[in-house]
Amino acid sequence: MSAIPFLGHREPFGIVAWRGDRALHVNEFLAEAAAVAAVLPDRRFLVNLCEDRFRFAVGLAAALMREQVSLLPPTHAPELLRLLKTQYSGLYALCDGGVRTEALETVAYPTVFGGCAATMPVFPASLDAVIAFTSGSTGEPTAHPKSWGRLALGAAHEAQCLGLAGANPVALVGTVPPQHMYGLESTVLMALRNGLAFNAVRPFYPADIRAALEQVPEQRVLVTTPVHLRALLAEERSLPRLRFILCATAPLAIEMATEAEVRYDTPVHEIFGFTEAGMVATRRTTQGTRWHALPGVRLWRDREGIRVGGGHIQSEVAFTDLVELEDAHTFVLQGRRSDLVNIAGKRSSIAYLNQQLLAIEGVEDGVFFLPDAPPEGVTRLMAFVVAPRLAREALMCALRARIDPAFLPRPLCYVDALPRADTGKLAREALIELAQTTTHKRGASA
Repeated sequence: MSAIPFLGHREPFGIVAWRGDRALHVNEFLAEAAAVAAVLPDRRFLVNLCEDRFRFAVGLAAALMREQVSLLPPTHAPELLRLLKTQYSGLYALCDGGVRTEALETVAYPTVFGGCAATMPVFPASLDAVIAFTSGSTGEPTAHPKSWGRLALGAAHEAQCLGLAGANPVALVGTVPPQHMYGLESTVLMALRNGLAFNAVRPFYPADIRAALEQVPEQRVLVTTPVHLRALLAEERSLPRLRFILCATAPLAIEMATEAEVRYDTPVHEIFGFTEAGMVATRRTTQGTRWHALPGVRLWRDREGIRVGGGHIQSEVAFTDLVELEDAHTFVLQGRRSDLVNIAGKRSSIAYLNQQLLAIEGVEDGVFFLPDAPPEGVTRLMAFVVAPRLAREALMCALRARIDPAFLPRPLCYVDALPRADTGKLAREALIELAQTTTHKRGASA
């Protein structure tokens, strides 16, 4: 396919998005895209900071109309944006509402769109569309370009796997930002390329998520993370009828998936992927541990480990997680290489320990953390927990019943909240800072 339209909607009044209970149509999207394209400076690279998902999507289209590439950094911290500015000449930011950054020159999303031609933009499949960056947890973030054709193909394959191809009307409500690869692929591109609609806002708290779901019509899909799903389940309230729930960014415990399926009477599916490759596989969590690769995607083993390529994946890359291959299209996830811990000759994974911690009644949030080893001495596994109504002794007793004593946290630190990113992830740098802060407090109070 040499040229691909930006939208898969066939009618000018097809619904692209919902803002509250107001439908936003194709012709409105196209008019705004033309207006935004007209105000963009003559540059090559931008960072799209628009918080409104509709405006983010319009900004993505406008950038492509000007043959500009949208960067997707793992954070919008000023230090990182300044670093990227030195690497990408003329880098600027597109912003809406009150969002601004002092690190880059900013262009405000326009508010007047009258007189703009509403023609469907069509782009070459080979056109560079976005550059995604790794989280930088093991060093400086690395860039991974994605072409428009590969992104569009991935959107088609994801919809096919989830039974959404030709399923209009369907409304996607996402709790993840569109600047994240999962948010871009599963809340923006899957809707735009398959004639679906998405909710323009990004709800965060359970009450906001329920309200957002109530504002869109039937055939709702909740695109979320384990952190947001856990918060929803903690409230023990119902949700509007859902077609299904889609989850990603961290392993989802089968117990949580089962509870969600029973509570909300809907299937729970997961997407597995990583920045270098994008989406790789799907599974229905309650039906087993096997992951099934998206169409055209295959995995194989070489001298250096497992590699993945084919389908919508831009180029073959090394798998960043430990997996057990069943065949070229099916695998079982065993955890991240950096996730494994070995204490006193016994092995476990941080993901497993986190699941055991979070399964304890009274634990609202929590995470295990293994600091870097000091020059001399032995590093100790520690844990941070949000459990205001659970005594320390009771929590440790519950942990002893669930995990080997070698992995009991020393220390166990109670905190008011964990420094999670918008996607629910916990950056290692944030945990290092939290460990330093709590250790300082413990030392000061000793």
